[in-house]
Amino acid sequence: MDTKTLKAKILKFQSVIALLLMCIILTLLTDRFLTAENSWNIMRQISVNLVVSVGMTLVILTAGIDLSVGSVLALCGAITAGMLKFGAEFTDANIYVGFTLFGAIAGGVLAGSFLGWFNGMAITRFKVPPFVATLAMLTIARGLTMLWTGGFPITGFESNMAFIGTGWLLGIPMPVWIAAAVVVAAVILTKKTRLGRHIYAVGGNEKAAALSGLNVKRIKIIVYSIAGALAAVGGIMVTSRLDSAQPNAGMGLELDSIAAVVIGGTSLSGGKGTIMGTVQGALIIGVLNNGLVLLNVSPFWQQVVKGFVILLAVVIEKLNTKSE
Repeated sequence: MDTKTLKAKILKFQSVIALLLMCIILTLLTDRFLTAENSWNIMRQISVNLVVSVGMTLVILTAGIDLSVGSVLALCGAITAGMLKFGAEFTDANIYVGFTLFGAIAGGVLAGSFLGWFNGMAITRFKVPPFVATLAMLTIARGLTMLWTGGFPITGFESNMAFIGTGWLLGIPMPVWIAAAVVVAAVILTKKTRLGRHIYAVGGNEKAAALSGLNVKRIKIIVYSIAGALAAVGGIMVTSRLDSAQPNAGMGLELDSIAAVVIGGTSLSGGKGTIMGTVQGALIIGVLNNGLVLLNVSPFWQQVVKGFVILLAVVIEKLNTKSE
């Protein structure tokens, strides 16, 4: 194997190599890392980030960005919790409507999809840059969460709600099943469907995609709606796991999801990347977080380390693009 081929192989599998190196180093540094309990703990912890990161991958493939996923997660988790616990009461008509678990979940996911659709409309119809539109949504959704909850957690649900975030099925945690289902669906979407091919085409060259007859605006709106719905799914998982809807849930999650996507090899310029790459990126972020906690590293230093990892991933991606 010549040097050029070896370099190409290393670049292709750089995420896997980085993940293996981290696992080896953490195994040598702490005997608590390579245990079954800790492995399942890592998988449970990354499940929410992975679900949200799948939506972020689709957005970045279109050369966009979504900074609102953390706030949308919090709002949709609170909406689901509120519907499940309090239902809907119309005092004037003396009517009370309760919601089943399925109905409350559907309401939360629809709310997330609507917020994503709103982002897409602002970006495509009103020409607001994705960074600005989703940054505004970040603030709007967080404010609505505070209004909905009054600034206090919503707690106390029926037991089957807790099963979503803490239950086990066939020896595997439910959050892992949910994340796996989302990943499989997204892989099929991107690899086997016309919409998936169109997403890559829009991100690769938007003008060429439009000239070839693709409805670029509609594709982007669909992608942002999917990202919002997946953020809502993440919010329901968090609410279930904590047995409460926290108004400050999801803070900083947008950075973790963007990091997972970029570390997984998806280009911030759009048109290049894979869902499985994002899975690898989410695993790296999860193992890094877990390892830093096991090593008793200060939370402030954890942020510094994660920032450098993200920066390194972006630099590598830019160098790869330049060499190509």
